[in-house]
Amino acid sequence: MQLLTIFLTKYLFVMAALLPIMNPPGIVPIFISMTARNNQQQRRYLTWRVTMYCALLLLGSMFVGGYVLSFFGVSLQVVQVSGGLLITFSAWRMLNDTPAEQSQASAEPVPVENRDVLKQRAFYPLTFPLTVGPGSISVAITMGASLTDTGRGVVKYAVSPMAGMAAVLSCSFLVYLCYLHADKLLRYLGTTGSVVFLRLSAFILLCLGVQIMWDGLGALLVQLLHTGVTRP
Repeated sequence: MQLLTIFLTKYLFVMAALLPIMNPPGIVPIFISMTARNNQQQRRYLTWRVTMYCALLLLGSMFVGGYVLSFFGVSLQVVQVSGGLLITFSAWRMLNDTPAEQSQASAEPVPVENRDVLKQRAFYPLTFPLTVGPGSISVAITMGASLTDTGRGVVKYAVSPMAGMAAVLSCSFLVYLCYLHADKLLRYLGTTGSVVFLRLSAFILLCLGVQIMWDGLGALLVQLLHTGVTRP
């Protein structure tokens, strides 16, 4: 009973940390915009691939991400700056992209994407950095260090990792549900409302990317100033 309580506590702890950062319902308009030219079958395939990539990326970040960054000498702040640049670039491209309904109304046929192209798009940019961005990766790395640093014996090597895995899989499943039913939101909004909503979402995503870069740069500047002050 005590192990179950510890499991639930750590499970809710990881969920509470990841969900506000990932925000699957908030990314739905971005997913709609990025897959507007795909048919229903392709969108379902992309949804499944994005879900799988999200789970693998978060699990990898949680359990081996810290060791990888330490091996290459990369800090979390640098990850934030780099990821913020990717998000900003993707959002800027979405803001200047032609709306899907205008492109489909033209005489030019919509290009058919094969499975290899869909797999590539499912990982970049749909999974990274849009669904699982630098903020989610940073949180996952921090959560992984927190899970392994607390407890001992069965709690440290079995209960805590299983709780973290369960939380990551739950977040990925929520992403699957939101993306799978994304077309319903598009129908509710209508043509004009969907265009306005998607443009606003792209602008918010642009601001988020700049904010992530600013946080990373601010932390790097603080470290630089602290190093300059403490240096004899």
